[in-house]
Amino acid sequence: MREALADALALLLPTSCAGCDDPDIALCERCAAALAPQVVRRPGEVPVWSALAFAGVAARVIRALKEDGRTGLARDLACALSAAVAEASASVLASARGDVVLVPVPTSRAAYRRRGYRVVDLVARSAGLRTERLLRTVRASADQRALGAEERRRNVAGVMRSRAAPGVRVIVLDDVVTTGATLAEAVRALRAAGAEVVGAATIAATARRSGAHSGS
Repeated sequence: MREALADALALLLPTSCAGCDDPDIALCERCAAALAPQVVRRPGEVPVWSALAFAGVAARVIRALKEDGRTGLARDLACALSAAVAEASASVLASARGDVVLVPVPTSRAAYRRRGYRVVDLVARSAGLRTERLLRTVRASADQRALGAEERRRNVAGVMRSRAAPGVRVIVLDDVVTTGATLAEAVRALRAAGAEVVGAATIAATARRSGAHSGS
C-alpha cells in the first residue's frame, strides 16, 4: 500500500534533485556532499563567515529553497549555516567575554507574502539555532538581483529598524552575502538601537568583485 501511494504521489508531484535534476529524489548523495561546509572569512569592519560558495550545486539548492518553495531543503543547508555560526562565534568569544545573540536579516513583506516563510529563520530552526528577531523592515525596496553594488546600497538604505538592544552583542544571519549592502543596513539599524554587532554568518557567499563590500 505504501509503495502504491508513493508511486501515485510521484506521478502527481514529480520530484527531482535540486542540485542536478536527477529524478525521484529531492537531493542526491553527490549533491548533498557538495554542500559540505568549508567556512571562509570575509574581512571588513564587520567580518562575515560563509560556509559555501554561491555557485553550482549550492546556488541551485538555495534558489530552490528561496524561489521554488522546496522548504525541505532547509535541512540540507542547516549544516552550512551552523558551521558558519560556529566559526563566527568561536572567533568572537575568543577575543571577548559574553554571549552573543543571533539575529536574522528580516524578510521583506513582499517576499514573505510570496513564499509564506522566512528563509534564514527556517534554516536556522533546522540547524537548532536560537535566534532573536530584533530587526524588521519599515519600507519596501526593489529586487536587488539586477542592481550593482552602489545601487544596492541606495536601495536598502533605511529599510530596517531594530528593537532597542543596548549592549547586546550580535551576530547577524543571512542566506547569501553578495555586495554587502543588506548586511551593512542590518548593522546600521542594530547599532542605532544600541547593539554591538561583532560579526555575520551566512550560508553562502558570492565571489567578491573588485570594490565589493562585506555584507549581503
